[in-house]
This record gives sequence, structure tokens and C-alpha cells, in this order.
Amino acid sequence: MSSVRRCSRTACGRPAVATLTYVYADSTAVLGPLATYAEPHCYDLCAEHAERLTAPRGWEVVRLAPDVGPVRRSSDDLEALANAVREAARPQDRAPRPGRPPEAGPGEAGRRGHLRVLRSPEN
Repeated sequence: MSSVRRCSRTACGRPAVATLTYVYADSTAVLGPLATYAEPHCYDLCAEHAERLTAPRGWEVVRLAPDVGPVRRSSDDLEALANAVREAARPQDRAPRPGRPPEAGPGEAGRRGHLRVLRSPEN
């Protein structure tokens, strides 16, 4: 069975190439590359319907650039994660604020938001 998503427009069976999302609070229609997953609040459109898309009077259409080729992973992402972990592992010299939990609990070397750096059992 084919997993190609089809255009959401009535009576159109062409393959979808773009996803349309409405941002009602901003009176904006956002048309971008085909979303990874079909969402109930989004509309998949074929090339023809995406090109001819218009918005109601007073609304703005934002057209995001299509993806051009495979995603290239960078070592920058891994380095940023490593830096965040190092920062969280630094000892905290601050006393906890009243009404807030301490920055690091028992067995923890540091804490930042929902991330925790745990001490190794040998230390």
C-alpha cells in the first residue's frame, strides 16, 4: 500500500508537496514544506493548489522556503548539547531561594531546568 499523502482539496488526487496551517490569532496562513506527519488541523496541498493559494481579505500568506536536499547534521548540535551538560555540572555556589527546591539534590552534581547531572557512584 502506498504511503504518499494526497492533496486535501476536494476531488484532487495529486500527491501533496506542501502543508498549509492557519494561525487565526495573527490572521495568517502559513504554507511550508510537507509536514513529516499528517495533522488534523493542517491541510496538505499539491503543487498546483499550493501555488494558487490565496487567503481571505485582511489575511497574510507566509510562504516558507521548501527543503532543498537532505538534512545535514552538524557537530554544532552535539557540541551545544555537551556545553549545556558541562554548564549544568558546574557546582552551584548559590543558596536555594525560599520556596524553591535546591539546585542539586542528593547524588546530583548539578541541575538546570529538567536536566540533571548525576555523580558517578565512585565519587
